[in-house]
Amino acid sequence: MMIKNETLSVIKNRRSIRAYKEEQITDEELQAVLEAGLYAPSAMNQQCWHFTILQNKEIMDQISESSKLVAKTFDNEHLQKLANNEKFHIYYGAPTVIIISGEEKALMSDVDCAAATENMLLAAEAIGLGACWINFTRFAFASDKAEHYRKTLAIPEGYSPFYSITLGYKKVETLNAPPRKENIVNYVK
Repeated sequence: MMIKNETLSVIKNRRSIRAYKEEQITDEELQAVLEAGLYAPSAMNQQCWHFTILQNKEIMDQISESSKLVAKTFDNEHLQKLANNEKFHIYYGAPTVIIISGEEKALMSDVDCAAATENMLLAAEAIGLGACWINFTRFAFASDKAEHYRKTLAIPEGYSPFYSITLGYKKVETLNAPPRKENIVNYVK
């Protein structure tokens, strides 16, 4: 018998959303998502993350273009295909993006930021928002405009952007989950 509860249902129902309504999310919804990130576990409780809220479409467009230019140079067919698609926008038209940066000198900054990112994705699902984990943002910080973006986004000195999340109201309802891989668990008792 499988245990069922609200948290487990949210985990199983969460999907990456790549189509959003234009309407901006509320400040209360944004704060709920951010608070979930703040309560993520972190190595030695360092809480070494910093969250940048981006709701400026012009800056989103610039970051998308810079990211795509860098992605074109990667030896990865999938990334190149996305980067060469003129219609592809790394934020999928979401009205809000959260950029998750980690303190460079912290013990496990990237892992801590990943935990915060997942908490925020689950919180978004729990309150009815669409969200998607976006790694493309990192490419903009490998471009010749990296310092410009750091200043524009007020990313603190000594922090590196690791991940980003798109947030907004879902344009379409989510589909069923694809089947899970089998034979990926073994027990040693």
